[in-house]
Amino acid sequence: MRVLIITQYFPPETGAAQGRLFDLGMRLQGKGMEVSVLTTMPSYPGNRVYEGYTGLRYLLEEMEGLKVHRTRVYLPRNSHLVYRLLNYLSFVFSAMMAGIRRVGKVDLIICESPPLFLGFSAVVLKKIKRARLVFNVSDLWPESALRLGLVKNRLLIGMSYGLERWIYRHADFITCQTQGIVADISHRYPKKSILWYPNGVDAAWIDAHKQNIGWRAANGLSETDFLVYFGGLMGYAQGLDVILDAAMQTADNPRIKYILMGEGPDRKRLEFEMARRKLRNVLFMPGVTKNAVISVIQEIDAAVIPLKKIDLFLGAIPSKIFEILYLKKPVLLGVAGEAKSLFIDQAQAGLAFEPENGQDLARKIISLFSDMESGKAMGQRGSLFVAQYFDRQQSFEKFLDFISGVSDTRIQ
Repeated sequence: MRVLIITQYFPPETGAAQGRLFDLGMRLQGKGMEVSVLTTMPSYPGNRVYEGYTGLRYLLEEMEGLKVHRTRVYLPRNSHLVYRLLNYLSFVFSAMMAGIRRVGKVDLIICESPPLFLGFSAVVLKKIKRARLVFNVSDLWPESALRLGLVKNRLLIGMSYGLERWIYRHADFITCQTQGIVADISHRYPKKSILWYPNGVDAAWIDAHKQNIGWRAANGLSETDFLVYFGGLMGYAQGLDVILDAAMQTADNPRIKYILMGEGPDRKRLEFEMARRKLRNVLFMPGVTKNAVISVIQEIDAAVIPLKKIDLFLGAIPSKIFEILYLKKPVLLGVAGEAKSLFIDQAQAGLAFEPENGQDLARKIISLFSDMESGKAMGQRGSLFVAQYFDRQQSFEKFLDFISGVSDTRIQ
């Protein structure tokens, strides 16, 4: 079978979608399939094309056997909606052209959303290549943009919902990262074949990349420091002010320190806010590679996983939780709904705090600091839970059954 993965985000960029799609491509290839990827020149999240890719309109490279077609896209000057739309739409066009001209015969297309607009290219290529289409929904668009206040133009909202309906109608299969997304789409499109295909943990890969690199000492942190960690995209949806609020509440305890590691559109504002509040217990650090982050997580004491307090996120499961739990670290979860039910109520792998409530987060941090053995036990339970229920190989086998038409994996 010849498979084409269409995505705006792919390694060497780091992130949930990037890691999941590369993993999927490698597993499909391991089953004897011929896998190609159609993506952009890497630029996420710093909005700058990576060294070695600058100035190129098109590039065909090979990544561990995967054929990766890269096209140039417009990079937004800032986070304003108009510039972001130009970025998305430029890839819609360039992906379509590269798919027609550069990609040969295809039997199956797997398209990643968001951005939703990329589904237009996928449907066009599906028709031209006479292929089947799997549309993967990792975030509900345009619903997310609307709830976050990122899109307010009624005409644009209406057009986006119309595009969403058109894409779902033409997709042969729909896969979703959370049960909440599955429930939403199943309710609106009860006749579509839909599969819960969650993010998960690649235990073998993590075990192979564990190493002690002396990260604490290299960054001037002592073994007695209690490190509260956030790693990943610093965006508006994360609501990271809650960490600064908690840092103010625990400022009188010099052993509790906060590590914010990563990049994103909200980082500069957060750094300014930290300086304004004169917080000495907060350290901002640049993002690191996927390999290096394993060594960092091994040396923290707890990880904060926050999102803003809106109903949209009741069905969200931040992907960073899987590696953190597998590495036996307790989580401080500021996400209500599905994530809390799974990882706090069922797995008992950490403590929940009210989203955007810094005082509540501070209380939970002090609780873990005061009883570190309890935190270690939470980490142990979390590791066993994700290894049992969120193993990537198990999810992959269900995916293969799903696209082969095995009925018991379908959610109607």
